[in-house]
Amino acid sequence: MITELENEVTKIEVDTAGAQLQSFILKADNKDYLWSGDAKYWKRKAPVLFPIVGRLKNNTYNYAGKEYEMSQHGFARDMEFELIEHSAQALTYSLTATAETLQIYPFQFELLIKYQLEKNKLKISYQVNNQDQKEMYFSIGAHPAFNWPLSEDETKSDYVLEFEYPENAARYLLADGLLTGSTKPMLVDSKTIKLKADLFENDALVFKNLKSEIITFRSRSTEREVKIEFAGFPYLGIWSQSIKAPFICLEPWHGVADIQKSSGNLTEKIGIKSLAVGETFKTGYTISIK
Repeated sequence: MITELENEVTKIEVDTAGAQLQSFILKADNKDYLWSGDAKYWKRKAPVLFPIVGRLKNNTYNYAGKEYEMSQHGFARDMEFELIEHSAQALTYSLTATAETLQIYPFQFELLIKYQLEKNKLKISYQVNNQDQKEMYFSIGAHPAFNWPLSEDETKSDYVLEFEYPENAARYLLADGLLTGSTKPMLVDSKTIKLKADLFENDALVFKNLKSEIITFRSRSTEREVKIEFAGFPYLGIWSQSIKAPFICLEPWHGVADIQKSSGNLTEKIGIKSLAVGETFKTGYTISIK
């Protein structure tokens, strides 16, 4: 079920399937900044990654002496959420453990996702509640995709990514979706990445512990831009599916793919978070368009 939320400046649509954002429209010219989800390149638009981010080594993990299998980015993106709040300003969705999820993820949980719209800014909040009688291990992340370019008369090279501050940052290298354990210098006292079609030939750009808490995807030929504010997220992924894919993903993460030498133990997984019995974890990010 798709639900709309709008104000005088922007409009969004959200689906109960995966609690996934379906559109983010600037009403002045009815321009949708969110990727269309064309299956020719990538069928998703802005999936929520839970209870893992990225790929597991051999698509499996071990917990309490038992092996479990889970596909990349977890199961939440493929499940039906319940819309539990629909006000003039916000939509809130809930997902709880089921017999199906307990077969692959042995924890009782509640995941709440809230969308709040204010002028040209969309605030997306995540809340994870441990409803189990044991410590819970999880990761959570965002994966929104935006049209690239945003205008038909532009090319991909008309765009840049601009960080809040100059960065000295290396990208974490990936092979077959897993971290290799190596890094490669990417930013040297610079706040700008010039975008080009082949930038993602060797998979996503993955950064950890950046100084910046804001990244802006902007056109150099128009005033269009997408700004992501991601304070508190230790990882940032940037990805596109192929040279021809007309979208770019800007992804704040609490968690990351397994490293190639991973033990497979969930409690030792790189980037994993833990939550004590009865505790709550809250995080969130914002998307602004203009």
